[in-house]
Amino acid sequence: MAAGLKIAALCLLLSFSSLPLLTVADCDCEAGEEEQDKAGALKLKIIAVFCILVASAAGSAIPSLGRKFPALRPDTDSFFAVKAFAAGVILATSFVHILPEAFDRLGSPCLVDGPWKKFPFAGFVAMLAAIATLVVDTIATGYFQRAANAKKASAAVGVGDEEEATTPDDHHAHGNGGHSHGHGVSAIIASSAAGTSDDGSAQLIRHRVISQVLELGIIVHSVIIGMSLGASESASTIRPLVIALTFHQFFEGIGLGGCIVQAKLRLRSVLMMSLFFSLTTPVGVVIGIGISSGYNENSPRALVVEGLLSAAAAGILNYMALVDLLAEDFMNPRVQNNGRLQVMVNISLLAGIALMSMLAIWA
Repeated sequence: MAAGLKIAALCLLLSFSSLPLLTVADCDCEAGEEEQDKAGALKLKIIAVFCILVASAAGSAIPSLGRKFPALRPDTDSFFAVKAFAAGVILATSFVHILPEAFDRLGSPCLVDGPWKKFPFAGFVAMLAAIATLVVDTIATGYFQRAANAKKASAAVGVGDEEEATTPDDHHAHGNGGHSHGHGVSAIIASSAAGTSDDGSAQLIRHRVISQVLELGIIVHSVIIGMSLGASESASTIRPLVIALTFHQFFEGIGLGGCIVQAKLRLRSVLMMSLFFSLTTPVGVVIGIGISSGYNENSPRALVVEGLLSAAAAGILNYMALVDLLAEDFMNPRVQNNGRLQVMVNISLLAGIALMSMLAIWA
């Protein structure tokens, strides 16, 4: 599963890198008349690459430092609060930043031809993306759960064969009563242990699927926003974007890092996922810089491509934030049985939403 999603993510990244080239075409609308300072803009883009890279790496690494900082361990109340804050950031990113951008792109007056103004494609694509994420989420979870159950069933058959092979000796040694009593107690203990193990295994599988699907969804929109920043030639536009994206990537990294920690992946997988997340937006910025000389953000093809991709990214992030992050933690028995913790996670969620929404004023 992990390898397949990483390959899919790499293919998405490569395909996105070629999509902006399709937008270098004849356009019906002239480029914006913002004052352009290419030298200043390039300097800010280079600063953005390093700021975003450091913020992304730090955010994704913080949850993994729980061994050194007890407050960041997955079994603490503060961990639930931090994840709720990060989920609020992701949710606000989707609803306040990405989805309105998709509506603006697909509703642009430059799109004079096509069905774009006859149907709300932005909302429709976001809905389809959320449903597609649900399908992938449930199919992957079900597949690995069935595989784990089959493995346990085959192991149980092997154990049963061994017990059956020792039955005659036990029967002669202890008699009928002792033999029956011993197997009855063993069955109860084995059944109880299996039930506990099944619950833990199912939860672990769930966390692993969530971490993989969340990273895939994050990659989609990270490439888009990185290319948008890199293609811009206006310093006044880039400056607030650097601050907003640095803040956003840091807390988004915390949310992803928390899911990775709960998934209990191998060190190699943890490092690969964190590295891939950290590099995605900076790579998008570099791609944007490379195509900025011939890029016109007001061309019809650019508007359609960016609008559809932004709508899809918004749908994916909406689903992941609401279902896999918030619902997963807010319905957790530990949170449900602790009134103080419920208040804490709700305040953290609202704080994350408020802070990320406020950034929309400048970016």
